Amino acid sequence: MKKILAFLLIFILPLSVYANELDLAPTAKGAIIMEASSGQIIYEKNPHQKLAPASMTKIMTMLLIIEDIEKGSLAWDERIRASAEASGMGGTQIYLETGEIMSVEDLFKGIAIASANDAAVAMAERIAGTEQAFVNRMNKRAQAMGLKNTNFKNCHGLDEDNHYSTPYDIAMMARELVKHEIILKFTSIYEDNLRSDTDRRFWLVNTNKLLLLYHGVDGLKTGFTDAAGSCLTVTAKKDNMRLIGVLMGYPDVGSRNTEAIKMLDYGYNQYTAQTLLAKNSHLGKVEIDKGKKKYAQIIAMDDAIILNKKGDGARKNITYDLKITKTKAPLKVGEKVGVVIIKYHKKVIAEVDITVQEDVKRATIFNLYLRYLSDLFVGDLNF
Repeated sequence: MKKILAFLLIFILPLSVYANELDLAPTAKGAIIMEASSGQIIYEKNPHQKLAPASMTKIMTMLLIIEDIEKGSLAWDERIRASAEASGMGGTQIYLETGEIMSVEDLFKGIAIASANDAAVAMAERIAGTEQAFVNRMNKRAQAMGLKNTNFKNCHGLDEDNHYSTPYDIAMMARELVKHEIILKFTSIYEDNLRSDTDRRFWLVNTNKLLLLYHGVDGLKTGFTDAAGSCLTVTAKKDNMRLIGVLMGYPDVGSRNTEAIKMLDYGYNQYTAQTLLAKNSHLGKVEIDKGKKKYAQIIAMDDAIILNKKGDGARKNITYDLKITKTKAPLKVGEKVGVVIIKYHKKVIAEVDITVQEDVKRATIFNLYLRYLSDLFVGDLNF
């Protein structure tokens, strides 16, 4: 019989008030800032306006690359040969030559640090065969995330008809990307080198100058084209709170960076983060159907965080319900087996996926027979 945990704790109610009465980004065509874990929006301006995203397109490109690496179908040390299509890319580049061989890690550095279009195409071709096939995957991933106002026509972000996204959609892509903490290892690098042991050494300098200008910034992606203007997706972490900001359609980098700092300052000055549920928290045990182990410990797969306006008092009566959806062995760590639903006065305010703490193998007939005898002896049989 499944043993499902339900419990009641007292925490602080998240606020849903936006700072829309303030014009934090007067120069932007569109902007948004949110808390990364909860997705709670602190400020927004034209969040669903379709705009050219420029190289912020590469947020989705990098997400697909990292997901393939984590699935095991790609490796950081794999070496990739650049095609004529990749080496022929214009715009920002690391000047790949046709036939040049470079590791996935170095190509990824080129994308994350220097926003290299040629590196993005080389990676797209390796993963999907052609850039167009990779772009199809980008659009399918956006649809799977529920992003209704995004359409990609390329993997790099150069201007093209019908290539667009919105501040909200890009923030949601960034929110998904930063769940993979390894991305911040790359986007926080200000300068590095490629081909260091050759006569074609290339100096990488990060296009995100907020790495130097704002404490806590460790990503994420800049962009510029004639159609898009100057754009930025920025993320920072301070005081256990990660913010994600997207600013689009600026006439220059200076005003973009100034308003990005203003948005970050507002978020950190006005709000604090409250952890409702920590990643890997133990949530109790569940009985496993035909598992080699009879019971498995269930843990949270992510943090659940809400924002509290500084100076506001706590609100009570937040409930947590554990819903188990999969109990049949085999089960692997990281495999979703249910969800924790967090509510305030019957209103859902957060959901966190749950998994098993350890892999559970499928029991053999002999294992089940021994368990039956043991249960029979201790009187723990369920009919």
